[in-house]
Amino acid sequence: MTTPHRTILALACATVLGGVPLAHAADHASMTLYRSDNAALYASSSNGGTDDGYAVIREQRTLTLQSGTHDVVLGDLPDHIDAEALALGFPDGSAKVISQRLLLAQGADAAMTGLVGQNITVLGSNGETLAQGTLLRAGDGLLVHSASGTTLVRQYAAVRANSHFPTGSSLDLRVDAARAGNTQAMLSYPTSGLGWRAAYVATLQPGGSCRMQFESRASIANRSGRDWRDVKLTLISGEPNFAKDSAPRPMMMRAKVSFAAAAPAMPEQAQLADYRSYTLPGTVDLPDGSVSQVPLYTPRTLDCEHTALYENGGTWTPPQPMLGRDYNTGSSNTVVDTLKFKAFDSLPAGYLRVLTADRHGVPQFIGEGRIDDTPKGSAAAITLGTAFDLRANRKRTAFHVDKAGRTMDEAYRITLTNAGDNARTVTVREHPNRWREWTLTSSSSKPSKQTTDTLEFHVNVPANGKAVLDYAVHYHWTADVQPQS
Repeated sequence: MTTPHRTILALACATVLGGVPLAHAADHASMTLYRSDNAALYASSSNGGTDDGYAVIREQRTLTLQSGTHDVVLGDLPDHIDAEALALGFPDGSAKVISQRLLLAQGADAAMTGLVGQNITVLGSNGETLAQGTLLRAGDGLLVHSASGTTLVRQYAAVRANSHFPTGSSLDLRVDAARAGNTQAMLSYPTSGLGWRAAYVATLQPGGSCRMQFESRASIANRSGRDWRDVKLTLISGEPNFAKDSAPRPMMMRAKVSFAAAAPAMPEQAQLADYRSYTLPGTVDLPDGSVSQVPLYTPRTLDCEHTALYENGGTWTPPQPMLGRDYNTGSSNTVVDTLKFKAFDSLPAGYLRVLTADRHGVPQFIGEGRIDDTPKGSAAAITLGTAFDLRANRKRTAFHVDKAGRTMDEAYRITLTNAGDNARTVTVREHPNRWREWTLTSSSSKPSKQTTDTLEFHVNVPANGKAVLDYAVHYHWTADVQPQS
């Protein structure tokens, strides 16, 4: 028997508990959370992409068991679980798992799929019973079997279940218990839709020297399809390799940003293989569709370098001398604003927002950049943006090649202009990269730094004025080297 074409699954579904025993909600949960930079995890709205992220969950569940072999359902699981890595055990040895089946809560028919094998009653728009019996299949209609036959229902208003009505992913277990009663089970599994990254805020202090107030937080995103309450959290910084592709994408959720109350102590940092771990001192709540923040380090004041930088070329050196007149002559006229500081401790990768006070003392945003995983004592640097009042013009003033003598000379003039009312110091960074063997033959200013691939000058540019830097380099090579014209 077949009823007419199905409409949308009813919003109201009555549930009667009974049949298969149910597991209680998690009593205690701990989570190991790995870093993810996927923007969809942290955005206030998203069109998907929340299959990203990786977390390992460990939960203690209280199960009500019967004596002997029977089925148990564990619900309230995230949308995306690695079924092959899921494990459940009974620490007291009172029961053992014979088989397990994971039912994923994904797609429009996810709730119905979770009821396959259970007794249901399918209701019409007026509350009449359309079919009653065991659900065999859910998808393009509901296939229901009873003593009178099998019915395919395509149009219905509601479903009443005589067992647990799944609200998310669930785990069907067949267990063999030595005795009836409540027992503790330990459940562990990896899941996606969860991730974290560092979030830093630096507020530049007034004065002639560069100093900043530095705050460190961990942003924790949850789009897993489940709320987490009072979870013990460990954050992993670094980049472990994940061999498997990500799970299917869940549906879009609206994200909320919440700020966890400051804990009396900062996270406990430790080494974990080649990574760093941060164990939070207390438990946290992670509602589904939220971004929560917890402190990583105590706020502190740091020294920094705030630089106006004009840079040309890169540190790459060609395998042979490049003699072409037009080689690497392109340049920009923009001067960028950069910020550099030394890591006071291990800093996980994340984004640094920089503020400074305006003339009214109100902190204003002046730039943002990403810092990579930075070990203690190493330098971290970001580009804040383009300087408004500073411009540069780079022009080659001399070029000569002596193939017989195996030498080449090149000179440049860099003109810096400042339209602002305050004098500025601009760092000019050049990379003589026609060949690895070169010397600086002349410069109008003494270089502040010189390495095998870099020349750096500090040039003072007056307010509403300009300054000029001239320099020349000499390249040479040996007879066994063949230059490229």
